[in-house]
Amino acid sequence: MRRNLGLALLAALALGIGLLALGYSNARADPIVRKAYVPVSDWPDGVPPLRVLALSDVHVSGPDMPPERVVRIAERLNRLSPDLILIAGDLISEKGTATKIYTEEQVAAPFAAFKARYGMIVAPGNHDHWVDLDAMIAALETRGITVLRNEAVRRGPVRIGAVDDDYTGHDDIPATFAALDALGTGPTLIVSHTPDIVPGLPRPVSAIFAGHTHCGQISLPVIGPIATMSRYGDRFACGKIRDGGQTVFVGAGLGTSILPLRLGAPPDVWLVTFGPPR
Repeated sequence: MRRNLGLALLAALALGIGLLALGYSNARADPIVRKAYVPVSDWPDGVPPLRVLALSDVHVSGPDMPPERVVRIAERLNRLSPDLILIAGDLISEKGTATKIYTEEQVAAPFAAFKARYGMIVAPGNHDHWVDLDAMIAALETRGITVLRNEAVRRGPVRIGAVDDDYTGHDDIPATFAALDALGTGPTLIVSHTPDIVPGLPRPVSAIFAGHTHCGQISLPVIGPIATMSRYGDRFACGKIRDGGQTVFVGAGLGTSILPLRLGAPPDVWLVTFGPPR
């Protein structure tokens, strides 16, 4: 009996160690590139489709996401030749399990490796607000990266509105849409750290890009994500979602929060092409 109990404990220990090793390996894996085409009814005549690369939750910190890994990911994703890059917040992490915490300058530096014709636009996330956000913005903008907080810009044929972080109460949807309206008409994209802003949008847009949920980060068979950090539960948990007559893309993110582990929710990015109806 005692021998059987000992064997069971050893098996449980081996299983636990194996799951930890698998979770860490998954967290360090190259992101899956998920692709979609979104037809836009008012796409300008004669304008070629626009390829948008969307990523989120990079969470630069040790051990799983040092700055040099961000550079390697950027070099790989640049081969997709995106026209525009959107980042839905949480560039930095200060998780308690981190083996190294980087300064805002060190976090911003590797994002200069990303290349796109219309550049990169960032909407801050909750972790970005929990550090020196002004220093982060300054470091990014020095590298030609645009950070928008309840503001909007036009890039090529589309208008992009960036809603500041809802989770920390910095969102202002009316201000974002006022900024969009000031740019005139045209296809509209929204980038926000959390998808929880979607029900509060005053009108449908061409697409919304968000993150924050990590697709659960730990997503178990049958059970699914153990947490989405969304007040809407599983409504915006992960992936491509049709909601309120518009398309919402919620990424799993690149990095990790709390623990440097992923199970059932691999790192991913979205490459979405916008153009006329096929």
